[in-house]
Amino acid sequence: MSFRTTPSVDYVEDVSPGSGALPPRAWYASSDARSLSLNGSWRFRLSATAGAEDDSFAEEGYDAGNWAEVTVPGHWVLQGDGAFGSPIYTNHLYPFPVDPPYVPTENPTGDHLRVFDLPSDWPSDGGAVLRFDGVESCARVWLNGTELGEFKGSRLAHEFAVGELLKPGGNVLAVRVHQWSAGSYLEDQDQWWLPGIFRDVTLLHRPSGGTGDFFVHASYDHTTGEGTLRVDSDVDGRVTVPALDIDVATGEPVTVAVQPWTAETPKLYDGVLVTDGERVPLRIGFRTVVLEDGLIKVNGKAVLFKGVNRHEWHPEHGRALDLETMREDVLLMKRHNLNAVRTSHYPPHPAFLDLCDEYGLWVIDECDLETHGFTEQDWRDNPVDDDRWTPALLDRAARMVERDKNHPSIVLWSLGNEAGTGRGLTAMAEWIHGRDPERLVHYEGDWNCRDTDVYSRMYAFHDEVEKIGQQLDGGTLRRRELPFIQCEYAHAMGNGPGGLADYQELFEKYERLQGAFVWEWIDHGVRHAELGYAYGGDFGEELHDGNFVCDGLVFPDRTPSPGLIEYKKVIEPVRIEGDGANGIVHVTNKQDFADLSALAFEWSCQVDGETVESGSLAMPALAPGESAEVKLPEPPVDGRGGERQWTVRALLADDTTWAAKGHVVAWGQFAAGARPLPSIPATDRPVRDGGRITLGPAGFDARTGALLTIGGVEVGATPRLDVWRAPTDNDDGAEWQTDTRYGTLWRTLGLHRMRHRLVSVEAGDDALTVRTRVAPAAREVGLDTVYRWTSDGERLRLTVSVTPQGDWTVPLPRLGVRFGLTEADRVEWFGGGPGEAYPDTGKASMVGRWQSTVDGLQTPYVRPQENGARADVRWVELGGLRIEGDPEFWFTARRWTTEQLDAARHRTDLTAGDTVWVNLDHGQHGIGSQSCGPGPLPQYFLKAEPAEFSFVFSTTR
Repeated sequence: MSFRTTPSVDYVEDVSPGSGALPPRAWYASSDARSLSLNGSWRFRLSATAGAEDDSFAEEGYDAGNWAEVTVPGHWVLQGDGAFGSPIYTNHLYPFPVDPPYVPTENPTGDHLRVFDLPSDWPSDGGAVLRFDGVESCARVWLNGTELGEFKGSRLAHEFAVGELLKPGGNVLAVRVHQWSAGSYLEDQDQWWLPGIFRDVTLLHRPSGGTGDFFVHASYDHTTGEGTLRVDSDVDGRVTVPALDIDVATGEPVTVAVQPWTAETPKLYDGVLVTDGERVPLRIGFRTVVLEDGLIKVNGKAVLFKGVNRHEWHPEHGRALDLETMREDVLLMKRHNLNAVRTSHYPPHPAFLDLCDEYGLWVIDECDLETHGFTEQDWRDNPVDDDRWTPALLDRAARMVERDKNHPSIVLWSLGNEAGTGRGLTAMAEWIHGRDPERLVHYEGDWNCRDTDVYSRMYAFHDEVEKIGQQLDGGTLRRRELPFIQCEYAHAMGNGPGGLADYQELFEKYERLQGAFVWEWIDHGVRHAELGYAYGGDFGEELHDGNFVCDGLVFPDRTPSPGLIEYKKVIEPVRIEGDGANGIVHVTNKQDFADLSALAFEWSCQVDGETVESGSLAMPALAPGESAEVKLPEPPVDGRGGERQWTVRALLADDTTWAAKGHVVAWGQFAAGARPLPSIPATDRPVRDGGRITLGPAGFDARTGALLTIGGVEVGATPRLDVWRAPTDNDDGAEWQTDTRYGTLWRTLGLHRMRHRLVSVEAGDDALTVRTRVAPAAREVGLDTVYRWTSDGERLRLTVSVTPQGDWTVPLPRLGVRFGLTEADRVEWFGGGPGEAYPDTGKASMVGRWQSTVDGLQTPYVRPQENGARADVRWVELGGLRIEGDPEFWFTARRWTTEQLDAARHRTDLTAGDTVWVNLDHGQHGIGSQSCGPGPLPQYFLKAEPAEFSFVFSTTR
């Protein structure tokens, strides 16, 4: 009788951080010591359980020739065309039973093998270290048959000493990776669960006398303009900074005059740490972070964070990002006026922090810790309040701080996210304060600020934020004395977020409010052959949170969304306002440190949206906070009597590291006169001929009053009242906001299925009047709607009068008319653009003359929803028609109906039809941020109240 013994996998469910790894140390990108990347193609075998296979695969000579291959860095569930399992998305629910520290027996386990030779010139002296920068979620490692140890902490670096095990050729590196482990309970971040070796694997030669750990202390005294440098090092050596004439022993301070580092002026000095065996390049930024006068101050000044939360994401590679993708993120942030990043919810790839140092971004570096799923049981058994888990928490804190401590961009350490409160967090905060008293500590869940240096919240509504700014929010005395930030706000899910400008007004008004971080940077859509981009549930997950994973300011391919364009405008570092009638422009420098010498200013004058003259505008190099008024030139005289506007832009005066000369940093626009409204006399009269009525250039159905043609343009569907929009993610709201989810309220009322009852068709002496009642089934509320058509013989005016009947208790989604055109492609309009805008998302909408195709008007949200409205439109031309508004209107055109848009779950569900559907809206309900934050503010509600608006139609053919 024989039997097979299951290998021991007790380490998988051990709450300890692991064994065998070296103590954490500072990360640096390069040195003159040799290194060997072990990235590339690895042999791979997937098992269904942690103990399905023995350890023989780690032995030298094991034949893995029939194994599959995967790419490292990478996630196995994103490779192999589904053969290796699928991604899982949950926001906070654990996708396994909450039974800490245990995980299911069904535990996908990937065995990875890499056979490598040392380069022929690999040094024979000294030792070597094997470094893993990120493995999810638990790894066990062997080299040449010798077990090195195991570790948890997916987004943290782990190193192993391997010098004595290496040989010139045929080295066998074996790594067993388990998807689930005790560590998974500490990594319940709002993201895809993606197992694998997803960051670099590197072999580092450690020469005799080489560097160990080192800590660069580079402070700045804003009163003297001097910086003090001290580099503490485990191995004695010298530090040189040629530009500062510094040559000093490690551990010794030196004070010299320097230019400080800030996110606006990211001055870095090149230096070198030299020990007997190694030279390590340093990039040193001098700056001092303090909590003073109840404010976060850097270099003596309070800073205002204009930030974003950033998960690491690539639509094909998941969290396996290359350097150029990281650089693309940073450049996009800088070009859109962001100045800060919170690394939600784990330390990023260290190269990203190098980029933040180089280009200039304030950073809140966050520990790889979240236990959000314990909210389902009121935080019972939460690991952060269980002493057995404290060593793992301290290990995670240390691996973050030690790895990243030499980055000047990092100004706050964050203990983690949504992990409740408890003794473990206190231990982490005490350790970090002791190890690095030169930075502040952040954690949103600590509302009493027992362990933190800032009062931090998520999604506090505008009224509460104002009370906090006024210090009327109560709380503990310590909390009331601390600065406030919103570490998450303005949930950028789908169309939105709305209300950004209203928040920014508060941040700039109250000193205690030191800014906020939009949730979040990028939509986590997974590229999918059939769906375009997949989200939660598209892989058959038994638990998932749908498209809540698609809530970024950029789309999965990193195309900026309208939300990012809006955010750029709202957080401009220069405020440009003006009085167009008097030709005065008022400019304010809203930066914290830099003057305006890096910017050039230009003015232009538009008539009916077309620029008729432009030029440069002399502007003093205002210091931070300073303002100036500048006189614009005399407006040009060209004989035209149209609508006049001034536009003033602030541009980069020269090339920078992050954008080219001429890049628009800020702009302002102001009217130089009132808009002349369209006016046509009602000189034509309706003429009936059988079943048709003719009025000016238009033909109508005599029975229904439906518009059939205008000139030679066929109207596929007559204009009629429309109040429905395909609800946005923010309209539908978060599940926990049951009282004010407008999408749900609208559907309950039946606004998605309005019925139109024809009351009368009246052909008078000077008008064709069609009276209707528009109402939802099963309800007694309605909208009495009158369409009055008049003409001067060439043009056609439609005046719509709407009178609500009954008790309307909810706002309307939209109010306007919808009609169909049988042919339309090119679109030109005079109004807001070039992108979409809604009542509380319209700051970035610039009035001008714009062109597009119908398809180009669509905004490609991962989950289809209301999109593409252009605001403040004076006139639009498409399909042979010109439509002018009285007053201005919102314009939308698409090749599918609102109902089809509403029914679609992915963009591939939308199929273009034969009709282009056009909405001309008198009003739109605000967007808000209620997919996780507040809904629209009351001033952006579209109330059901009497309204009248007009459109003038003419042909362009």
